[in-house]
Amino acid sequence: MKKIILPILTAILFASSSCVKDTCKDVTTAAPASEVAILDAYITSNSIAATKDTRGFYFKINTTGANTDHPTICSNVVVKYKGTLTNGTKFDENTTGISFPLSNLIIGWQEGIPLISIGGKITLYLPPSLGYGAVAQQNIPANSILIFDIELVSF
Repeated sequence: MKKIILPILTAILFASSSCVKDTCKDVTTAAPASEVAILDAYITSNSIAATKDTRGFYFKINTTGANTDHPTICSNVVVKYKGTLTNGTKFDENTTGISFPLSNLIIGWQEGIPLISIGGKITLYLPPSLGYGAVAQQNIPANSILIFDIELVSF
């Protein structure tokens, strides 16, 4: 049985990794209108000055960054970030810089981080489907709007 499982897992991992490498295209996932309406109401009621993206999230570029190069879905990014809920509760933070393949992160980060370059800082307001959706995560209730302050250190 072990002899069969390892080759199958290896084939799946190879296929999924080669697929990502061959398709370094922008992510175009859009949030459903019902989630966007709730996020719109939050942005409006809190008088937040942010830009609405056609995919259903909001963003505010605080610093554009040092150059015109931007990461792609196939980039490995190093970021500093803080994640909060709409009630102000911080659920995660990294202030020293942590490295991730952008393709492994939530859709909202895949769509938002490429808007800045190295040294850039962005605030993302994400509807649930561009975050963790209907699945609760440690300190994040299911169907939460997520707010991230992100600095792109390198890619």
